[in-house]
Amino acid sequence: MSLPKLLSFHLIILLSAFTGAANGYYHSTLNECIYSSSDHSDMVYIQGYYYNKFMDIQFNSTLGEFVGFTEYGVRTAESWNKDTAYMQQVREEVNRVCKYNAELLDSAVRDKTEKPNIKVSSVKESDGKHPAVLMCSAYRFYPQKIKVTWLKNNVPETTDVTSTEEMPNGDWYYQIHSHLEYTPKSGEKISCMVEHASSTQPMIVDWNPAIKESERNKIAIGASALVLGIIIAAAGLIYYKKKSAGRILVPH
Repeated sequence: MSLPKLLSFHLIILLSAFTGAANGYYHSTLNECIYSSSDHSDMVYIQGYYYNKFMDIQFNSTLGEFVGFTEYGVRTAESWNKDTAYMQQVREEVNRVCKYNAELLDSAVRDKTEKPNIKVSSVKESDGKHPAVLMCSAYRFYPQKIKVTWLKNNVPETTDVTSTEEMPNGDWYYQIHSHLEYTPKSGEKISCMVEHASSTQPMIVDWNPAIKESERNKIAIGASALVLGIIIAAAGLIYYKKKSAGRILVPH
């Protein structure tokens, strides 16, 4: 079962700060659009007014009116709430600003997905006293939410498992790494299962110890070729020196 494409998304529409004097009086306005459903049915618009980082007044589209949090804020909120034309304009912001921009962002960014590259590798081999450690890595995926599960003979393994958080790559993509401690057993099948919005089905990668053996063989073949090359070069040098020593130089 794949994960939902959207769990939550928080969009800051506008943040403006005005400095009144050199010794630091700050008036700021923060407009926020908050929602978690893909159809924007739970969209909430919040408009906050702050003085020196303390909230004076706030409008919440769920409540539908301004609320004051200071003496000045209470008086101002009451005045604004009585202005019918202004209140109608503010209440329409949830559709005009929030839902409109959310639809643009959804189509441009949020609804885009990128399937992760998955790799299972050995981090530590068992020495008889300590367990072996495998690592399952998922690279370059989007969006951020992902689930990594270890399987032993197709059964989820929850013990001896540690995982990192989803880490940003700095280029819109993410990566995650999960470790499994285990004692190798003959015939046991170990797999890494990844669930992500980019795939309707879980992605499963099996751990294959034979891959590591082939890597060893490649190293052994490479080392043998290097030694053989050194032997051939040395033999050629010895032959050349002997041949040079047998020559008689005749002066002209």
